[in-house]
Amino acid sequence: QVQLVESGGGLVQAGGSLRLSCAASGRTFSSSVIRWYRQAPGKDREFVATITWTDGSAYYSDSVKGRFTISRDRAKNTVYLQMNSLKPEDTATYYCNTFTSWGQGTQVTVSS
Repeated sequence: QVQLVESGGGLVQAGGSLRLSCAASGRTFSSSVIRWYRQAPGKDREFVATITWTDGSAYYSDSVKGRFTISRDRAKNTVYLQMNSLKPEDTATYYCNTFTSWGQGTQVTVSS
């Protein structure tokens, strides 16, 4: 089973940017579909974006479309989530997922 480790979270002002990373170990992403989710306190986990490892096709939730970009680096076996124009409502713990594997999450806090 693949192990996932997220990093890159932090505290940023509204309008700022962060880039999250999701590194895989134990096996490569190979033909996987990799997803980012987020969960704010007291709320359900919410889909953010997905990317297909083979062809890089990406899809986004309406709440982040146009502001976030998901990408992959085959050589590093890593998926990224570039987050621009951040809003306070983007504050959450962000998780990456593939198949049944989940990372531990990385906290993103956007101050107004």
